[in-house]
Amino acid sequence: MSKKKKNKAIIGDIMYSTNPDFEYEFEQETETLAPADQDLRIWLDRKHRGGKQATLIKGFIGSDADLKDLAKILKTKCGVGGSSKDGEIIIQGDFRDKALDILKGLGYKAKKAGA
Repeated sequence: MSKKKKNKAIIGDIMYSTNPDFEYEFEQETETLAPADQDLRIWLDRKHRGGKQATLIKGFIGSDADLKDLAKILKTKCGVGGSSKDGEIIIQGDFRDKALDILKGLGYKAKKAGA
C-alpha cells in the first residue's frame, strides 16, 4: 500500500500576488570569470569533519554548473570524493599541492592559504 503526497512540491519560486503592479523578479545567474581572472585560495580544513582533513578551495566566482565542473575535474584527478557549493570546493584529504598544480595547469590564479 503506497501513500501519495497530498501537497506536491511547487516547482520554482512562483508566487501569487493580488497587487496589479507586482512584477516577478528573476534571479540572474552570475557570469563565470575567465580562469586567469579567478583568484582561488587553497586551505586545509579539519573543523566539523571528525578530525579528518579536507582541502577547501575558496574564491570561485561564477555559476554553480561551472563550479561543479571544476570540482569534478579536481576530484577525478585526485582520485577522491568531495562536494561543491556556495563558491567552495571541498576535496576529501590533504591534496593542496596536487590541487594547486591542477588549477595552475588549467590557467587559474591559485595559491595556498592558511597555516
